[in-house]
Amino acid sequence: MTIGGFLETLVRNSRLLRRVMYGVLALLVVLDVLIPTGYGRFPWDGIGGFGALYGFGACVLIIVVSKALGYALLYRRENFYDD
Repeated sequence: MTIGGFLETLVRNSRLLRRVMYGVLALLVVLDVLIPTGYGRFPWDGIGGFGALYGFGACVLIIVVSKALGYALLYRRENFYDD
């Protein structure tokens, strides 16, 4: 199988692939909550699920800030260049 055929197969089965990835992510979060890390550089490192929550919060923050910057700096009216 070529890489193009492999990618076409992934695109054709995108719904299944998405569900599998959501399942893997949920499993990793559950494992992060249940299994202690064994190290604690910072006090919050020992909190189960902190990494997943921190990553989710960081992604949401990046999206919100990016959209705000896009609207503030890049967004123009629909007929902006016609004037």
